[in-house]
Amino acid sequence: MSKVAIVYHSGYGHTAVVAEAVKQGALRVPGTSVDLFKVEEVESQWDKLTAADAIIFGAPTYMGSASAPFAAFMDASSKIWASQLWKDKVAAGFTNSASQNGDKLNTLTQMMLFAMQHGMIWIGLGMLPGNNSSKGSADDLNRLGSFAGAMAQANNDQGPDVAPPEADRKTAAALGERVAKFSSRLKD
Repeated sequence: MSKVAIVYHSGYGHTAVVAEAVKQGALRVPGTSVDLFKVEEVESQWDKLTAADAIIFGAPTYMGSASAPFAAFMDASSKIWASQLWKDKVAAGFTNSASQNGDKLNTLTQMMLFAMQHGMIWIGLGMLPGNNSSKGSADDLNRLGSFAGAMAQANNDQGPDVAPPEADRKTAAALGERVAKFSSRLKD
């Protein structure tokens, strides 16, 4: 059985919706178990994160980078880093912001560098961009055109019951499924 952990911060509930979509995608892969952790509760969960085969990181993008609570989680992982307890684990990331761009790539890059410092193996989205031609639409998967991880966009005047849109949720699920498949292959 492959163990996937998702650790995330969600300020207004939108990123939690994306985290749940990532989880549901990972669960599509037979033999995969998934644990979902909020960064605010991770202090008692370090052992479970270390036991995971893959860790998927998630945070909203605020002011061009990961939210402060997620950055605090990264800083708090220094003891794990010093012991290299996450070395060779699979890693991936997702982010959400109100703007279609919102400098989300910077947040994914921040997560990717964090994973690299831990010696992890980063998995990107592995999907061509959608909504980039005259035949494309906002309903396309990867409509925001990311390669480094899953990006979602939630209008700032809509709650997490409707935003981010279904296309972004499906894109996040595809990331979860890809990570779980890759992690399973490494276990064989």
